[in-house]
Amino acid sequence: MPRTKHRLFPVSELPPGEHRIVEVEGRSIGVYNVQGRLHAIRNQCPHQLAPLCQGHVGGTTLPGKVGEFAYGMDGQVVRCPWHGWEFDITTGRSLFNPHRCRVKSYTVYREDENGEAQEEAISAEDPDPSVETFPVSVTDSWAVVEV
Repeated sequence: MPRTKHRLFPVSELPPGEHRIVEVEGRSIGVYNVQGRLHAIRNQCPHQLAPLCQGHVGGTTLPGKVGEFAYGMDGQVVRCPWHGWEFDITTGRSLFNPHRCRVKSYTVYREDENGEAQEEAISAEDPDPSVETFPVSVTDSWAVVEV
């Protein structure tokens, strides 16, 4: 089925580290600015359908040697507000079981006033999506998502 582009909001309204929840074709989608790149995920935790994008955004403890702890992925992890399940905003993959549990992600891209893409879209396609991700693009002035 072909995807439809939807202009969401001016990119300048979503600075790095911020996110916004939008409705597109009956879907609630969280659009995040992670270090200047836009990403979009379905606002629905696969565990019990909680409003995932209302959860805390931060980082996580990274794998390391026994007794050593390192913190990373700051601003790239959203934690479900109901039960604490964590997902990588940039891929939709869960942190606890990345090959089996995911949220749908969408590609976001930048687009100018004429509808021309200004940079290569960030693809969020995955061969085994458990959670929806969406293509998002950014124009000179508009964030665009494909659903």
